Amino acid sequence: MAILDNIKNIFTPRTETKQNNAMVGYFGVNDAGKNYKYQDLAKEGYMKNAIVYRCVNEISKGAASVPFMLKTGDTLIERHPLIDLLDRPNPLQSYSEFFNSLYGFLMLSGNSYVLKLGSERGVPRELHLLRPDRIEIKSTQGQTMPDRYDYMMNGRVQHSYEVDQDTGFSELKHIKLWNPLDDFYGCSPLSAAAVEVDQHNLASSHNINLLSNGARPTGAVIFKPKDEAGFASNLTEVQRQQLLTDLNNRFTGAGNAGRPLLLEGDFDWKEMGLSPRDMDFLNMKHLSATEIAMCFGVPSQLVGVPDAQTYANVSEARLALYEETIIPFLRKVESDMNEWLVPLFGENMQFEYDIDKIPALAERRRKIYENVTSAVREGIITRNEAREQLGYSPIDGGDDVYISATLFPLGSEGTPEPQADEEQDYEEPVEDDEDEIEDDELDDTKALADINTTPTDAMASEAERGLKWRKEFNRGGTAVGAARANQLIAKQKLSISTVKRMYSFFSRHEVDKQGQGFKVGQDGYPSAGRIAWALWGGDAGFTWSTKVRNQIEREEDKEFALQKHMDIEVETKKLTGKTREAIKNKVKDHNDKHGDKPTKRVTMGMLEKVYNRGVGAYRTNPQSVRPTVSSPEQWAMARVNSFLRALSSGRFKGGRHDTDVFPKGHPLRSKDDVDSQGKPKK
Repeated sequence: MAILDNIKNIFTPRTETKQNNAMVGYFGVNDAGKNYKYQDLAKEGYMKNAIVYRCVNEISKGAASVPFMLKTGDTLIERHPLIDLLDRPNPLQSYSEFFNSLYGFLMLSGNSYVLKLGSERGVPRELHLLRPDRIEIKSTQGQTMPDRYDYMMNGRVQHSYEVDQDTGFSELKHIKLWNPLDDFYGCSPLSAAAVEVDQHNLASSHNINLLSNGARPTGAVIFKPKDEAGFASNLTEVQRQQLLTDLNNRFTGAGNAGRPLLLEGDFDWKEMGLSPRDMDFLNMKHLSATEIAMCFGVPSQLVGVPDAQTYANVSEARLALYEETIIPFLRKVESDMNEWLVPLFGENMQFEYDIDKIPALAERRRKIYENVTSAVREGIITRNEAREQLGYSPIDGGDDVYISATLFPLGSEGTPEPQADEEQDYEEPVEDDEDEIEDDELDDTKALADINTTPTDAMASEAERGLKWRKEFNRGGTAVGAARANQLIAKQKLSISTVKRMYSFFSRHEVDKQGQGFKVGQDGYPSAGRIAWALWGGDAGFTWSTKVRNQIEREEDKEFALQKHMDIEVETKKLTGKTREAIKNKVKDHNDKHGDKPTKRVTMGMLEKVYNRGVGAYRTNPQSVRPTVSSPEQWAMARVNSFLRALSSGRFKGGRHDTDVFPKGHPLRSKDDVDSQGKPKK
């Protein structure tokens, strides 16, 4: 039965009947008025057409592999009778088998019927799927709500399932796809692809027949003998039959392809080549396959159509399959389950597919995460807005917008050095005086300046590899990581604070080594974590930054004790003139903002002490001061600004200093950690 024979009757008026053998009759009936049945669609489409078979299985198996969740509000339910029922709907089917069949019926007929059995107090013990071709929907003429569903076998009604005319509820749940011409039965994708299925099947039959006839174009044996009078004569019936039998036995079939033909007497062979129409059969078959896949919503390259590269790779094609086809089907079934089944087990519960567990969507989630975290870093959205997009609950203090303190306006002098990797929390910038020095410059005392902070050759080599990987695979690290890699490749001498940040990065991200694709030979190598690790110098950078960071900490401890001795000589000096007025203004400005909290309130004496220590540090070790600092006053004022920032925020941006000057109760105060001589207590 060919669908092409019925196309002419698509537009022929007919009397509509509500019987299941007519569930797809709307796409054509033959001259005798016989409807095209579900059995024919399943047999000629699914069971005899490779493209339909593949499309149906891509969708049904993909949908059935998605796990589900049962929730009450935002709370996930771990154990519940409904979960047990869906995990094992009936003694013959598991969750995967049950939903695989459900989606398969939807694809082939546009209808799936779910029956609940063994109800106790309205709660079912089993769920079963009924074949769509065995269900007939009965209704009163003129009504759009069914009266009942009849289960038919061998022309007899085996069971009837009544429909409540007030609520529409029934023991049988009808899940259907939208049909523009039928109030009761759904329209399947296979019905829309019926013509293309026939074309594809006929093209396959043509190729099989061609193969059976020699796996090459057929020809003609021409007989040209003459009788004694010189007139043409014909073969006798016996001679003709003998010739055909000999040709069939010796030259037809795939096994005899290419075998030479030897003709004697007045016989001749006339080769018949393929016509352009015959040559186009293969292209027609591929076109039919593409259109069948399109009707099902499956990218044609997933079903093996040659040269059907709509998407860049198979991963993108499979992502499109889930986003454009499978997930909408999941949402439909999810909605029907929440409307029919879930309320039987209690109120305020919700059946939901766990879309985030779909492996094909991993790349999409990664891109969303990168976009959201980038928006947070750039000060576009708040942390709570980002958490909402990622499906996390809000946190306290997450409603503020943060921006990097290293941003410079366009045209300003100098380019800021990267201050953190992608996971650092940024704090709100504090307005500074025009003579402020970066906090990390305060760390560079004479002893610290003697530490060698030049990257090694191994670090430079690893950073160069990371940049190549990042360019080739378009993943891994951030702009900060790329900037750090360029520093390592150029073997620039790094600042003390940069070394500390490198050590902090490696310490936090060492866990990435356990991830898939970090090591050679694993799938996905090099992973995004492996590339980011290389940008910062790799294992060589981790070892080097750990060693240098330990040297820095030892020298800072020595400098702390030295500074306390120096303070005894300089802290009694009194300030006069412009400097005193500037510090007085800083006291006022700070207390206007933070003076309501005793632990953050500052006095003139506190800032005078900090300023004097800055002057003393400059005069004691002038070689340690950066060339951009032109005077001890500028260096001392930078120290005051750093102190005020730490006093208000609760942490130092760079190295710790003057912690004994903080008010009592301040978390950074460390006066009790030194003895009367200003030396650290042991």
